[in-house]
Amino acid sequence: VVDPDYTATVGLDRAQARALVAAADADTGAQALRTAAVVRLLLHNALRVDEACAADIADLGEDSGHRVLRVVRKGARKAKVPLTPATVAALEAYLADRAQKAGVGEWRQLAGPLLATAAGGRLRQGHLWELVRRLARTAGIGAWRQLSPHSLRHSAITFALDAGATLRDVQDYAGHKDPRTTRRYDHSRDSLDRNAAYTVAAYLA
Repeated sequence: VVDPDYTATVGLDRAQARALVAAADADTGAQALRTAAVVRLLLHNALRVDEACAADIADLGEDSGHRVLRVVRKGARKAKVPLTPATVAALEAYLADRAQKAGVGEWRQLAGPLLATAAGGRLRQGHLWELVRRLARTAGIGAWRQLSPHSLRHSAITFALDAGATLRDVQDYAGHKDPRTTRRYDHSRDSLDRNAAYTVAAYLA
């Protein structure tokens, strides 16, 4: 039985999340640009690790003025995820580098997985687990051994709720079918300061 009020996932606070992004941006090596893109897909856009690994370059597109990534959610549900400008910039830098190495004019001429190995194969979920823990350790996050790619998604959903996004909007953002799943991420839901009684009284005053 799933406890609707509990999740065992270890998340990040805002300072740790910023430190993780900074560590990603300061990463070195042949895949540093991929690192910056991966962290933003997980932390800004709350992608599930399987959604990120399964995405193809062809899944990138535009809709109503937004840059979007088409993903397949749980239950084989198709969704369009709007990408933040920072995510788009990181992805385009990474893909432009791949295009240059492949000897093609621009990244839109590339095909295959969105997140690829140096040899062009699809990135495995295990790669992302190792990446998140390595970056967290570099960022000085004490609980780095307990973190996973889902920790970044968990943190993103929690941040959205803490920042004041409505439960309905966060449910859509997370791709949850049931709002009760989303509420598990609302760690301040028991705050007496937020009790609706005060809102109703002020509304009626």
